[in-house]
Amino acid sequence: MLTPAVSVTSAVAGIALSVPSVTPNIGPISIAFLAALFLIQRFGTAKVSAIFSPVTFLWLLVLFGTGIYNITLFPGIFRAFDPSRAVMWFVRTGQYDLLSGVILALTGCEAMFANLGQFNRLSIQLSFTFVVYPATITAFLGQGARLITNGDTVIQNVFYASIPGGPGSGVYWFIYVLAILATIVASQAIITATFSLFQQVINLKSLPPVRMNYTSEKIQGQIYIPSVNWLLCAGTIIFVLVFPDLSKLTNAYGFAVATVMIVTTTLITLQIPHVKQHSWFLAAAWLAFFGFIDALFWGATLRKVPLGAWVPLLVGCIATAFMVFWTWAKGLEDTFDGANRRNLRQIISKELNQQPIATFLPTYTYTTTSASTIDSEDGPVTTAQSIGPPAEDATTEDFQLFLDAEGQEKILLPRMSTMAIFHKLSSGKGIPHTFYGFLKQWPALPRVVVFLSVRIMPVAHVDREDQYQISKVRTLSGFYGATYMKGFRDPFNIDVPAIVRLITAVEARTNESLDEADRINDEVEAASKNPTHVVPHYHVVSRRLVILGAPIINRIRRILIDDVYRSIAYVFPETVTWLQSPDEIIHVGVVAKI
Repeated sequence: MLTPAVSVTSAVAGIALSVPSVTPNIGPISIAFLAALFLIQRFGTAKVSAIFSPVTFLWLLVLFGTGIYNITLFPGIFRAFDPSRAVMWFVRTGQYDLLSGVILALTGCEAMFANLGQFNRLSIQLSFTFVVYPATITAFLGQGARLITNGDTVIQNVFYASIPGGPGSGVYWFIYVLAILATIVASQAIITATFSLFQQVINLKSLPPVRMNYTSEKIQGQIYIPSVNWLLCAGTIIFVLVFPDLSKLTNAYGFAVATVMIVTTTLITLQIPHVKQHSWFLAAAWLAFFGFIDALFWGATLRKVPLGAWVPLLVGCIATAFMVFWTWAKGLEDTFDGANRRNLRQIISKELNQQPIATFLPTYTYTTTSASTIDSEDGPVTTAQSIGPPAEDATTEDFQLFLDAEGQEKILLPRMSTMAIFHKLSSGKGIPHTFYGFLKQWPALPRVVVFLSVRIMPVAHVDREDQYQISKVRTLSGFYGATYMKGFRDPFNIDVPAIVRLITAVEARTNESLDEADRINDEVEAASKNPTHVVPHYHVVSRRLVILGAPIINRIRRILIDDVYRSIAYVFPETVTWLQSPDEIIHVGVVAKI
């Protein structure tokens, strides 16, 4: 929220040098640019990024050119490369707080690194080494030279005041327009990276699922999340309105970036031994060097908390608290799901087929409401979906299958020529208890039953051929276990044809008779034409704890789980991020005491 607010507002503010009467309108003009920026997000990065590379390259080229021009006014500025001069200056003046202003020279760097995951390493190394770094360091050196030679006249707005030709010239207006375009590109990079970040955190079950639109057929990471887009838009505009004084906005911005830097350094310190498998000595050396520098800047910006930096601190604390809460509550739900698994033999029993199954067995149906028509003028559209007629070979089974209903007579389960994928919210042995609930509501057994668990891998993307592992359930024919392994940046999309291919491969390996394997595979192919996803819809209830201080703890848990978590989980169901059609999903209600 801060990057678009600061970058666009600071770029638009350059007009005040040439047309001072426009100064009161800088805020509204900035808001107009920001609103337009967020409005075009729905079209996807691929459609709006055609101008990004030319604008960025031209912008860096202009920075390099103006930097060279200004350096000629005072070539001695190259002595700024000597770090001892900075140290001596702080020792002599003791103005440690000015580091909070110095860091503003670095605050744009997070826009450059926001989308590194969408480029390869070599392209990043080459572009930064030969284009980005020379252009930016030359621009800063040139501005330093102008401060030395014309300090009093350029101090109010060093960048625009140091443009060759001065305010109002043709070069000035060209760079002014280019600066606005460049800040829009930087803001676009941050917004796109925020979408990817939300996708990753949602996949890690630390935020509620929200609807995602995948805007590119080629690049998996290009997504658009409407709710996040409008949340960012509102927050960015609020920042511009609340902080009409640009200095307070930059105080907040500097603190946010300094906090990001020190947090990132700390996380890399943990990554060095745990992920990269390097020594703890290297991690300690990393933290000692970079952590010291980051701590200096963060300490300086921390003193700006009363002057505007409290805003990102408050937003960060709220976001962190909510993520911790959601991770905890979602973990309790997953633990309940794993602890209430049942054995297939406890639910379904086989008996010798004494007589053929009647050919007049009913076709079981369920109704669904298409999500795309709920808000239509004609009202919601309800569609009857069949889970299949009885299989043609239902009379040739050697055994009949029955549901062992608790305290009731056994219920006959005819096999239906369809495929049902029962989703397990957590991995582990046993079948999900939604399977039993499904059979009680629709007493018919799909010809192909897949118990699917999802495993988030610690990589961004998993190769398509490695996404699924299939095992055959020996207890009953047509039952399979599956594990769907997805990267934390992969969209949630169950590839039914891929599962079918792996099932046929398993049957070919495990059946001694080729004819039997072919017969089963034909059944699987026919059933997979009508796949249905069955997922639990948990009605969570806080369970009572018997511990010291239980009344207070139970009351807090009841508020957090029954009132907060249940309400949010109802509004944002887990399936909202799936690419599967809502017509293919059945929700089975389950009361969960967590």
